[in-house]
Amino acid sequence: MPVHAASPPAAAARAHPTRAFGRFELRQLLGRSERTMLWLAFDPRVAQEMLLTMPRVAPADAAALDRWLARARHGARLDHPQLAHVVEVGAHEQWPYVLCDRALGVTLGERLAGASEPPTHAEAIGWLCQALEGMAFAHDAGVAHHDVQLHSLLIDEQGRVRLMALAASGDADAAASVRETPLDPAALRSQRDAAERDIVAVGLLAHRFVGGALPLDEADTGRVIAQLPPHGPARLALPWNAQLPVSEALRAIVNRTTDGQLTRRYHNARTLLRALAGWRDADAQDRGGPEAVLLDRLHAVGFLPAMPGLGSIVVRLARMERERTNEMAEQILLDLGLSVELLRQVNSAEVQGTQAAGNAAVLTIRRAIAMIGLDGVRRAATALRPWPGTLSETGATAMLRTLRRVRLAGHLAQLLRPRGYDPEVVFLVAVLQNIGRLAVQYHFADDAEQIWQLMRPVPPIDAEAAPQPGLGEEAAAHAVLGTDLAALAAVVARHLGLTEEVLHLTRRLPVDKPVRAADGDADLLRAAASAANEVVDAVAFLPPQRQGAAVEHVAKRYARVLGTTPRDVTDALQIARQMLAGAAVAAPAEDDEAHA
Repeated sequence: MPVHAASPPAAAARAHPTRAFGRFELRQLLGRSERTMLWLAFDPRVAQEMLLTMPRVAPADAAALDRWLARARHGARLDHPQLAHVVEVGAHEQWPYVLCDRALGVTLGERLAGASEPPTHAEAIGWLCQALEGMAFAHDAGVAHHDVQLHSLLIDEQGRVRLMALAASGDADAAASVRETPLDPAALRSQRDAAERDIVAVGLLAHRFVGGALPLDEADTGRVIAQLPPHGPARLALPWNAQLPVSEALRAIVNRTTDGQLTRRYHNARTLLRALAGWRDADAQDRGGPEAVLLDRLHAVGFLPAMPGLGSIVVRLARMERERTNEMAEQILLDLGLSVELLRQVNSAEVQGTQAAGNAAVLTIRRAIAMIGLDGVRRAATALRPWPGTLSETGATAMLRTLRRVRLAGHLAQLLRPRGYDPEVVFLVAVLQNIGRLAVQYHFADDAEQIWQLMRPVPPIDAEAAPQPGLGEEAAAHAVLGTDLAALAAVVARHLGLTEEVLHLTRRLPVDKPVRAADGDADLLRAAASAANEVVDAVAFLPPQRQGAAVEHVAKRYARVLGTTPRDVTDALQIARQMLAGAAVAAPAEDDEAHA
């Protein structure tokens, strides 16, 4: 049986092997945890050094050994570029092992020990992304690693990382997860738990690389996991005084991997991979980042699909050809996809190039109709993908809910705007303040669901405890996509051809800062739209018992700029809901005078 103490340096070990294990000469202990250990071993059969991984505790009996070997051989059969090729799975005197080729590289622990300076965040996250690619492939095949450590990750001279020795842990629970009936519910639950443990272990390595220190002063990821919920009371977050500056996006992703609320953690290796890869690619300004993916999709499928019933809207427009442009605009505004497409067409470089130099951006559907005519409207409608576009049935349902909230904010902004401002302009400004959210909901539908889940309050552990608040929207987007909604909104805004002046309008006022007095018309419009969006978010995402106080808070926040009282906002919200439902609510008489 191998000893657990480190052997002498490699050179001395080659001259005087200190331990034999079957046919192998154990030359150096390269890494160990409570579950596994990795030896540099010489194999006389091939006259080469190999990497030998074995459990710290031998299987209890022959049946347990058979289960260990079956699980390890299952993992050894998997073929993926980010999984280390297994040379042999065997046992010696009841001690099982997994053998890999030393030529595949050194362990990450060796790499760090031999480096003159720590890896950059981008370099370290690149390593973990490669490991997650192999891990996700293994998890899809029903194989977990069970003990992800620095010594279970190999890196070669080209920086290629491989995950080594799947299922080599001698953990009793892991062994018990292999059944004769693989679809047994207990086996599936154990398999899922082991996969989620792997993901937390990768998160702990990310904490170590990004934070520049051992998580909880412990190198063994398994021991750290034992101290975190649900096993222990410890809390873990990146320090604010890390050796290297940490971007907010990366901080959100890494902290989510070990969040004290289990529902907020990553439960799928591909989800964590997508978030880390999104941050890495955005950081490198690569073509693979979420911003670049979004831009490609905007060109391929457009910003939004046509709403259900677009055909009837176009028919009604044809009958209204001789009618007032205002009435046409009202019909078009029922379809946000068509409305935004018209703004894109009239604000595009091609159209603007035909206008007089210095013309302001178009922010009303009325003016868009006047510029391109009814035939242009028909062409814009034809260019849209029919509902639901690229969305699944579930995604389409979620998209409709989001669109209703955005339109409700638009109607509320109309009612909250100061006297004399164009209601159509403020409606569209409120809509454009949601373009990042709409882009995620349509083009990253699965990620959108994760973001909303992270934003929801977490139920208390017991009846006496208070619910834990959810993450803010930007923090949740960081944790899922590796970027924020503002960055995605900027991509859409450039696609729509919006000017810097309009971009200013589309940025909501920060909720954590006081609302200052408006410096001009643009600031007033921005404030009205921001207030409306804050109110709608409050009633959409907060529990009923907190909505009233939140609406009152918004009214007071904007009282100096918009002259609002809590009663004004509550009444306006009720009218906006009626407008959304199609009730005939007359707009104030001062609508005819427009300042923007």
